[in-house]
Amino acid sequence: MEHLAQIALEPVMKDDIKFYPPKFKNTYRHWMENIKDWCISRQLWWGHRIPAYFLPEGGYVVAETAEKALEMAKEKTGNASLTMADLRQDEDVLDTWFSSWLWPISLFNGINDPDNREINYYYPTSDLVTGPDIIFFWVARMIMAGYEYRGKMPFKNVYFTGIVRDKLGRKMSKSLGNSPDPLQLIEQYGADGVRMGLMMAAPAGNDIPFDDALCEQGRNFNNKIWNAFRLIKGWTVDSTIEQPEAAATAVKWFKMQLDKTIAEMDDLFGKYRLSEAMMAVYKLFWDEFSSWYLEMVKPGYQQPVDKSTYLSTLGFFDALLRLLHPFMPFITEELWQALEPRKEGESLMVALIPEVAPVDNLYLEDFEIAKEIVGGVRTIRLQKNIPNKEALELQVLGEHNDHFNAVIAKMCNLSSIIRTEEKTAGAASFLVRTTEYAVPLGNMINVEEELAKLQDELKYQQGFLASVMKKLSNESFVSKAPAKVIEMERKKQADAESKIKSIEESIAALKK
Repeated sequence: MEHLAQIALEPVMKDDIKFYPPKFKNTYRHWMENIKDWCISRQLWWGHRIPAYFLPEGGYVVAETAEKALEMAKEKTGNASLTMADLRQDEDVLDTWFSSWLWPISLFNGINDPDNREINYYYPTSDLVTGPDIIFFWVARMIMAGYEYRGKMPFKNVYFTGIVRDKLGRKMSKSLGNSPDPLQLIEQYGADGVRMGLMMAAPAGNDIPFDDALCEQGRNFNNKIWNAFRLIKGWTVDSTIEQPEAAATAVKWFKMQLDKTIAEMDDLFGKYRLSEAMMAVYKLFWDEFSSWYLEMVKPGYQQPVDKSTYLSTLGFFDALLRLLHPFMPFITEELWQALEPRKEGESLMVALIPEVAPVDNLYLEDFEIAKEIVGGVRTIRLQKNIPNKEALELQVLGEHNDHFNAVIAKMCNLSSIIRTEEKTAGAASFLVRTTEYAVPLGNMINVEEELAKLQDELKYQQGFLASVMKKLSNESFVSKAPAKVIEMERKKQADAESKIKSIEESIAALKK
């Protein structure tokens, strides 16, 4: 640091404005001591005032305080009668960014002391997080200062955040008055809601178009987490009952889904794609955990849950809180503490992220088919206005994986799932991949209304097929289009033909 003091009066000229290196006190707390207002130079540049004091007979001294400057002046001139009035501090100021560029090294006491354990441990650091608008004001200067005074780079990676902009695309600033009050946002949406809202619109390096609706979405996700916690903790546990097959399948599936997301997030964190990592765990919690897993394992009304399923669910919720914590620190810490008894001083802030484990991707793909089947049955219920309490039968015409039948039956309230060569007359059907599924409706539908709907659907599918065939019959299109595009069009043709056949069979059955 003495080297910096020695060059303090060696001006660097830029646009006829003098810039001087600062002299720092060797403590990272000094900026809160003896606070003085920044001053403004004749050239209208803001910054700290130059710590150089000119002597009456000529020459100067450089000191951290005026008192030290007076002592140095007396020693240098040999005049013990000097007073503060005899000294004149330089009226110019340091460049605003000049103080900042030494930050990685200036906060340590004695940067050139070989026994300084702090700087040897913390310098260089791994990452710097900053905005792209100060690359040359700050980032480049810190790198130069690091090599100059430490012989090392100050950090290994630089992560550039986006700049928050208003709906007109303007950078938010005090002068424009276009920045919302963060305390009001927090009061309305919660701290975690505001954090989530900003990160949802903050892909790596891109600017952030701010909108209150984003914070509202973040708040809604907070509510989703709270509601899931209340549901789980509200269950009554019975250790004497066995784990249902549907619950066992759900536990196995979600464990793989969780492991897959952990691996995905690990990769995204390594690439600094923080927003994408957050969206991965967001979808895992909202779609897979809340919409599917909890529905598959939750017990019936006023019925207990088996102990095995309950403990697995608590473990999954714990893991999800760990994954969410970097993005939502407040709600996750509170729920993690309430999830089960913790030791004194134990905190989610220092809890380990779950480790990556192998995943059976084929199992997950098969389960996606089961989810499509559930969606098909639920669509029939919705279209035919069939209450959820009404148990249905599901007929299978073609290949089908029976491993997930228990889950399908519970999610759809099915009395049975049977294989058949021919569906029941008047049954409502749907396709999942190449397999047809049918739900016998009996007296639950109005035949005339159903025929009218099927005729409309048949007309639509026939028109869609005609448009696909027009493309495939165009020699120019077939010869120039990529193989993947041609393959996709042929798949559309096969799907449309299959749907048309199924609809025609349903119409014929209703007319009998």
